[in-house]
Amino acid sequence: MTVFRKHLTDNRRGFLGWALAITAVAVMYSSLWPVLGDNAGLTNAINGFPAAMRDAFHLDDYGTAPGYFGSSVFGLVVPVLVAVFAIAAGTRAVAGDEEAGTLDLVMAHPVGRVRLAVSRLLAVVAAVAGTGLVLLLAELAIRVPARFSSISVLNLTAICVQLVLFGVCFAAMAFGIGAGTGRRLHAIVGGAYLALASYLCDSFLPQIKGLGWLQSLSPFDWYLGGEPLRHGFQWFHCALLVGTALCFAGAGIWGFSRRDLGQGG
Repeated sequence: MTVFRKHLTDNRRGFLGWALAITAVAVMYSSLWPVLGDNAGLTNAINGFPAAMRDAFHLDDYGTAPGYFGSSVFGLVVPVLVAVFAIAAGTRAVAGDEEAGTLDLVMAHPVGRVRLAVSRLLAVVAAVAGTGLVLLLAELAIRVPARFSSISVLNLTAICVQLVLFGVCFAAMAFGIGAGTGRRLHAIVGGAYLALASYLCDSFLPQIKGLGWLQSLSPFDWYLGGEPLRHGFQWFHCALLVGTALCFAGAGIWGFSRRDLGQGG
């Protein structure tokens, strides 16, 4: 059994549990669109919020399906859950098993460090992609009954693909830190710090005069800022997410291939 398949098999319950939980949350919020989103009273109340608050929480145009889904379904809870899942999976890929002592057993077999690291990262990428696929299929299944067919199939696909790339980006961040240092705590804290900083740069910090440029540095903005629910795939933003993931992954694999195992950087 390859390293890739074994890592997927060993973690299948956790990966499947995350996929189902994230999808359940998304479906729950999606099914509330006819009640919450298509509600003139609530929409008028939200339109009365300060502009800075609406911008921070992506609440503009809340009364339309793309506006509602961009703020509630795909705007906060789901991407945060995906980021947590991705950071946890990326951490465990190398650093978690190394601290647990199980990585030594794998390395006793004729498998190189680079191949091991790449295979495990690809397994994490596959798990995140699988989560995005399950989520997309569920959203397509309720698209007509929940009355958000105004969002095209293409645009739903675009937001789910960019959500996957968003998750892969944070998985690679945690993986890179963990593989490079051999420390599980460093990977988790580093990944969480980057996720929090990214969210603040996309939401609250741009509301401060002179700090609007920070938004363009945030993976949250790369994921949602181009409004894929309205405009479809945002290829430049996709490239930024992929490029950032490759940089962190490459740095982690390079560090992992050069240091002493079990001794952390």
